[in-house]
Amino acid sequence: MIIIAHNIRSMYNVGSIFRNAAAFNIEKLYLTGISAIPPRKEIAKVALGAVDLVNWEAGEIEEVITRLKTEGYHVYGLEQGKGSISLDVVVGGLQNKKIALVLGNEVEGIDKETIKLLDGLIEIPMGKKRSLNVSVASGIAMFVLGSK
Repeated sequence: MIIIAHNIRSMYNVGSIFRNAAAFNIEKLYLTGISAIPPRKEIAKVALGAVDLVNWEAGEIEEVITRLKTEGYHVYGLEQGKGSISLDVVVGGLQNKKIALVLGNEVEGIDKETIKLLDGLIEIPMGKKRSLNVSVASGIAMFVLGSK
């Protein structure tokens, strides 16, 4: 599984995403848009050494998605939206498929231009509160999708 952290504004969230990626053996992490790239003390503070354990690369979102699709990946966004599929429903349909998951900005989510490039949206089923911190949501998705 590949993660694309797109337009993540908090370096602490980027560090946490690195830590999640290391914990769940993510194949590669792409940092795109405004997402900060190592070395940064704010990332290192939260990543706790995970930056050195994760295969990562900075890139342009359109190029990354296009390349991954040509390599046979199904690229989804982790986002609530029109037509999004619940994470607990989609897991069985993704077995044995190469998956890349786009994480979006903490406030705005995944921009409309990027959503147009995706194969679909996956959302985490929630109760009373309809949002999670991007690093928390990424950990849930990495665990569930990476364990498929």
